[in-house]
Amino acid sequence: MEGERETYGAQADAGKHNMACSDLNDLCAHLNTKISNIKKSLQLRKIDQEPSLKTVLSKVVHEMFLLNNLLNKVELECHHQERQLHQLKELQETLERDYNEARHLGENMPIHLPKANPSSAMSIIVKNEQTKDAEVAHVKKQAKEAKRIKEASFITSEEFESVPAYMRGRLTYNQVNAVIQEINKAVVSKYKIMRQPTKSMSSAVRNLYFRFQEEENKNTKGEFFIVEADIEEFTQLKADKRFHAILTILRHCQRVREIRGSRLVRYAIC
Repeated sequence: MEGERETYGAQADAGKHNMACSDLNDLCAHLNTKISNIKKSLQLRKIDQEPSLKTVLSKVVHEMFLLNNLLNKVELECHHQERQLHQLKELQETLERDYNEARHLGENMPIHLPKANPSSAMSIIVKNEQTKDAEVAHVKKQAKEAKRIKEASFITSEEFESVPAYMRGRLTYNQVNAVIQEINKAVVSKYKIMRQPTKSMSSAVRNLYFRFQEEENKNTKGEFFIVEADIEEFTQLKADKRFHAILTILRHCQRVREIRGSRLVRYAIC
């Protein structure tokens, strides 16, 4: 009995020793992790003071900016898809209603129908022809009276010379007017699409049409405007620093003005 008690006591002491060692190892690992995190924090604190790390940081900032723009485009596309889904649901409901009405008419067709009077039928045909002619004339009149697409006029040499030197920089008179020509090209291309019937549009053009509609707001009513995406879509220009410098000159000369809203900058023709 006494031998068994001694053996049991030894095992209990060994178990306590192992638990103590395990707790000590866990504590050491925890402290080492904390020390490692503190070292990393101190290194990151001085990241903008080292040229090599500063380059990496600027690249990360640039990538984050591009990612933000991509997320904005994804958000716009999601809104566009939701709008299309809503329109398709409405179209489905309309088709189902028309189908049910047509089926009801087919199932409840009267047995005896009155015979058509030839003279009255002829008069109906004549009236229909007259109505069609009137509608065609009305459409032609509307097309003729359609609002002309507004374009920005070129700046004069006097206007260019009056622009402050810090705005002009190394830009030339011809460069500024060349950008005006490209902006007018983008405006005309956009609003020609806006005036097309949607049934005649291809899939790509229809997507542009829906994007144009989403960019409208209460401040753009009656205005002719474009965004940077239109510049890249319809012209060879890029929305870089030089382009924005020229836009500053055009705003100064009252050729364009900005309309902001929904995280989008619109350039309206003055």
